[in-house]
Amino acid sequence: MRDPAVLDAQDALGYLRQRFQLPDNTVYLDGNSLGVLPAAVPARLERLLREEWGRDLISSWNRHDWIGMPISVGEKIAALVGAGPGQVLCCDSISLNLFKLLTTALQLRPGRSVILSQRDNFPTDLYLAEGISDLLGDARCTLRSVPLEQLAGAMNSEVAVLMLTQVNFRDGSLHDMQALTRAAHAQGILVLWDLAHSAGVLPIQLDAWEVDMAVGCGYKFLNGGPGAPAFVYLAERHQNQVSQPLSGWLGHAQPFAFEPGYRPAPGIRRYLAGTPGILGMAALDTALDCFEGVSMAALRAKSLALSSCFIEGIEEDLTAGELCLLTPRDGARRGSHVALSHPHAWGVSQALIEAGVIVDFREPDVVRFGFAPLYNSFADVACAVDRLRHILASALYRDARFRQRPQVT
Repeated sequence: MRDPAVLDAQDALGYLRQRFQLPDNTVYLDGNSLGVLPAAVPARLERLLREEWGRDLISSWNRHDWIGMPISVGEKIAALVGAGPGQVLCCDSISLNLFKLLTTALQLRPGRSVILSQRDNFPTDLYLAEGISDLLGDARCTLRSVPLEQLAGAMNSEVAVLMLTQVNFRDGSLHDMQALTRAAHAQGILVLWDLAHSAGVLPIQLDAWEVDMAVGCGYKFLNGGPGAPAFVYLAERHQNQVSQPLSGWLGHAQPFAFEPGYRPAPGIRRYLAGTPGILGMAALDTALDCFEGVSMAALRAKSLALSSCFIEGIEEDLTAGELCLLTPRDGARRGSHVALSHPHAWGVSQALIEAGVIVDFREPDVVRFGFAPLYNSFADVACAVDRLRHILASALYRDARFRQRPQVT
């Protein structure tokens, strides 16, 4: 492995690490599940609690434009995913936003009832599609999930929408979003992309690639905090054609008219539903400022450099032991986390955490190392490699204390 001190000295993005509060004596490689706390967020929340909520109370909806935050935060996210104005809204969770968009897609493609997805797509996406099918009945909605290699052949005139996650949550493999979107459109199929593991680390061009719909979360690489609000993208060409079914009051054309009937707001605003959580929205809003002055291309280049160094560092262990690399070696085909399988993956992950390297585990046998280029360093990579190799060589993962599993794994 190359000298991490030299690589860090040459890192043009190394200064960004100062924008975050990183705990001492800890290597954090779990930003693909929960991003690190941005240094500016505590002061922002303190000000909101003391001055906005504490002093100005309900007047803050106007005085501090709380009411406009789903739009203004959405526009910040839009700049990171290649979307023009008026197409991204920050609100709710990925699950709720999937429900809104999948039902929108079914309405936009009357006569088509199939939601097509990849069999190993993120489970919540599939669960939502199953729930819609149960609600509407098979005649109006059916989920069809197929292996990756069968996706192209499954695109036909029955399919209303193709729903895929750009980066696979288990193995870190990366879809060619532009090519798959183009292939689906050739069959008259709308495309909905889940950007949970790619927003904030990959150069995404939703408008240029003619994507129809997308969702993403705020708590992973966007660093918005636990349970941060998600976002929804709907291309302008599809707006105002149908109404999404979660017709809450903030999606009304005039929310404070309190009319007895529902009139949807124009544009992306109709995808609002209930009152936004301002504390979480403010944290995400501030966290997004960490991207100021940084190009997504530069972040992608550093992400690939970090993960490549990690793979190089464990090369001997991949060829000599039970460790197996699940993530593609080809950088063009992987996202920003590296997944390794091992028969004792749970024990390996817990031994790493005890050693100060925070990673995560996914069933049945996967340890994931997430590389966040905003704050991870090459020294982090070297430390993770060193401690992983020690754990494997000593079989420390077999220790009895690493067998118990808590509720969150």
